[in-house]
Amino acid sequence: QVQLVESGGGLVQAGGSLRLSCAASTSIFSINTMAWYRQTPGNKREFVAASIASGGSSNYIDSVKGRFTISRDNAKNTVYLQMNNLKPEDTAVYYCNARIYETGAIRYEYWGQGTQVTVSS
Repeated sequence: QVQLVESGGGLVQAGGSLRLSCAASTSIFSINTMAWYRQTPGNKREFVAASIASGGSSNYIDSVKGRFTISRDNAKNTVYLQMNNLKPEDTAVYYCNARIYETGAIRYEYWGQGTQVTVSS
């Protein structure tokens, strides 16, 4: 079992910034992908950003490109989401996600507890 501890959420005005952290209980070298999702009441949990271990690539949902950056600190077993130029529509509970793949399919998946991000207009 991989434990994910998420922190860094809060209240910020539109145009401001927040940095979310996700600390894993194991080396992130053993995790194929680390990602961030978000969810608002009544909606499905939606993908935001992902960091792929192999090749060190990342990808983002279109609405956050150029504003959000996902990064890793391997020594601290921590993944971050730097969120700049926040907009009210970014308001959501943000969740850390870890996936381990085997033979091209998801074998294990873990979630953090979530942290609230609220952006005021």
